[in-house]
Amino acid sequence: MTVPSFVPIIILIFLLLVIFFSTIRIVQQYQQAVVLRLGRYTRSLEPGIHFVIPIVESVQKIDMRVRVENVENQDIITKDSVPVTLNAVVYYQVVNAQKALLDVENYRKATQTLAQTILRSNLGAHTMSEMLTEQKKLDDLLRKELDQATEPWGIKVTGVEIRSMDLPEGLRRAMAKEAEAERERVAKVIASKGEFEAAEKLAEAAEVISKQPAAMQLRMLQTMTEIAAEKNSTILFPYDATSGLASLFAKDKG
Repeated sequence: MTVPSFVPIIILIFLLLVIFFSTIRIVQQYQQAVVLRLGRYTRSLEPGIHFVIPIVESVQKIDMRVRVENVENQDIITKDSVPVTLNAVVYYQVVNAQKALLDVENYRKATQTLAQTILRSNLGAHTMSEMLTEQKKLDDLLRKELDQATEPWGIKVTGVEIRSMDLPEGLRRAMAKEAEAERERVAKVIASKGEFEAAEKLAEAAEVISKQPAAMQLRMLQTMTEIAAEKNSTILFPYDATSGLASLFAKDKG
């Protein structure tokens, strides 16, 4: 049985197609590729379609998007000897695929481990009060130091955020009492300020009344009217309580 003459041609075409497609590499928009020829770096590939030499050249793609890594809980002793458990996140991205691939074995693990070390060493040099009141400043300090340390790996750290601080129970109670005492102090200041302003107004009113004795008797009559409006009452006034009013009305008629 003889093999048809077109079979070898089909096999040849198939092999050529396999070889052709094996030379094609597609790099996505968010990637950068590193080409190694016989184990040595030759070039980096930007997004798009590229051709490589099969078998001789190998291609490794690196994701260039911003990554978010959670830094495991770190137990820290502050400068004023307060034990604190911290949790943070790191935002970073690869800006040089060649360095990230060739200069460090695992850039993701290396960045996370370095973030833990920098978190402990830097925050341990600050007091508890500074960590609570200057968190934004500390975040920026951690970002700058971590970015400087990862720069040789082609890593750009864009942000570091301290997400939570787990304080000792006794310290939390003490802080709660301090906050409550501060609220009470502010409330007392506001109340005393209101009383002072009311006393000033009463002093002004007393000064006005002292200049017009009849005004005091008119005010007394108004108060009695308000009292009588609530309950059926009969109010008796002594003569001297109304004599001032009578003399005032007499002056008005005159």
